[in-house]
Order: sequence, then structure tokens, then C-alpha cells
Amino acid sequence: MGRNILFILLLVVVLAGCLPSPYFQKQEAIPKNEWNYNFKPVFKFDIADTTARYIPYLIIQHSQAYPYCNLWLWMYVKTPGDSLIKKERVNVTLAGPSGNWLGRGLGSIYEERVYLSLGDSVRFNRKGTYEIALEQNMRVNPLPEVLHVGFRLEMKPR
Repeated sequence: MGRNILFILLLVVVLAGCLPSPYFQKQEAIPKNEWNYNFKPVFKFDIADTTARYIPYLIIQHSQAYPYCNLWLWMYVKTPGDSLIKKERVNVTLAGPSGNWLGRGLGSIYEERVYLSLGDSVRFNRKGTYEIALEQNMRVNPLPEVLHVGFRLEMKPR
């Protein structure tokens, strides 16, 4: 168990060194590497500059033993000042037609960073705290071999 944690930490350090610095990034570990419907990680981030352009990404880390080629999610978005939460279903493709994993891999761990369309109804045009919650929406519960899920926001250069 300790060896797996050390390996995952090493993987995160190596992958983080290859990517541009994000405006916001947070990942949540999936308990027991089995994503239950009841586990809905929430990512909160502040937007101060509403004139900047942002690029949102979803991060999924899974093992080689993950049994599917994709991952269906419910994404809940709450914007500052709104009591209404917008809900959108998202399909993340993790493997190509040949069955090869699309993400970066190190050993038996793969990480996929996918551009996330937040839809026309969600823009970062209000200052304040935004919340994004993720819920797995596969037919299997709990969903095995998912290690981490995360949200990343990059600021587009002007």
C-alpha cells in the first residue's frame, strides 16, 4: 500500500513538471479506488479577472485494470450569486478504438486530461467563487480502478 502511494506521488510530480502552471488545480483521491455514486468531489475556485479567458480541464487518473474505454459523469456547476446549480452529463473517452489508453501512463497508472466544455450557459463573467462537483454516472457502482479525479483551470495567454 505504501509503495503504491509513493508511486502515485512520483507520477504526479513527473506529470506536473511537463504541464504549464495552472490558474487552479485540485485532485481528489477516490476512496479504495472504487468510485461510489455517493462520492461527489467538489472543486471551488475564485475568479477575480472576468476579462481573462480560461480553459477548463477534467483530470481522471485510473489504473490499467479499469474495465471500460470511457467514463460517464454528471457535472454540477454553481456560479457566484446563483442558487441554481446547472447539471450536465459528460462522456470522457479513456481508450482509443484499438483499446490503447489515451492518457499519459507510468507503469500501470494512466492520467487523462480532457478539455471540458462548460456549455454556453456557464461563463466566468462574474467575480467570486465557482463550484464544480463531479458524480460518476456509469451503470456500475462502485466503479473500480479510478484512483483520482480532478479539475484544472488554465488562464489563456492574452
